Amino acid sequence: MIYMLEDEDGIRNFVLYGLKTSGMEAEGFDTPSALREAMSKQLPDLLLLDRMLPEEDGLTVLKKLRSAPETRKLPVIMLTAKGSELDKVEGLDSGADDYIAKPFGMLELISRIKALLRRTSDTPGGSERLEIGGLCIFPSKHEVFADGEKITLTLKEYDMLLFLVRNRGEVYSRDSLLKEIWGYDFSGESRTVDVHIRTLRQKLGSCGDIIRTIRGVGYKAGDEAGD
Repeated sequence: MIYMLEDEDGIRNFVLYGLKTSGMEAEGFDTPSALREAMSKQLPDLLLLDRMLPEEDGLTVLKKLRSAPETRKLPVIMLTAKGSELDKVEGLDSGADDYIAKPFGMLELISRIKALLRRTSDTPGGSERLEIGGLCIFPSKHEVFADGEKITLTLKEYDMLLFLVRNRGEVYSRDSLLKEIWGYDFSGESRTVDVHIRTLRQKLGSCGDIIRTIRGVGYKAGDEAGD
C-alpha cells in the first residue's frame, strides 16, 4: 500500500490514478491529520509526501515520522515544487529517501517508487511488519506497538502473539498452543495458556480484542472486519 499526502486535488488524483493503473494499491490524503488517522490503522509500504501543506509543512511531518519507532524506517519520497539543490539537500537531510521536483512524469515516479521499494526490502535484517487492527509487530526487532505505543511483553507472551498473528484467522486449541509455544515435552497444564492470554490482552489495551476466544475450541487472532 502506498499513501500520498498532497493537498492539491488534481495532482493527488492524477498520481493515484497512475499508481492504480500500474497495479499498485494507493490511497491519498489532503491533510497531515487525515494521514495520521489512516496510519494509526495501517502503515503503508511507502509514503509520497508533498512539502507545502496545510496544518504543517512536509518537513515537519517527515521529522515526526522519523522520530517515531514504528515509522522511523518507512520509505518516503518527497514531491515538491521547490526543486533547488538546497531544498533537495534539506529534504534528504530531514530523512527523505528520495526527492522529486514538480512537475514530474508518472513513468519516472513509478520507476523511483519501485527502485526504493526494492532497496528497502533488501535491507539486511529484514523489514517484516505484521499488522492487524491497531497492532503492529516488527519480528526482526522483537517490537510490538499497540495504537502507536510500544508494548513490553515477556518472551512467551510475545511468541504466542506472533504465532497467532502470523496464523491470523486460524483457531488453535490450548493444547496446540502449548505444543507450539512451550514445546511437546511441556509438563504444565492448559490453564497456562489462559493466564498468558489474559495478561497479553491487558498489556495490549484496546488492541487486546484482536485475540479472540472461540468458545469450546481455543483462540485465534482476528479483527471485526472479517478476521
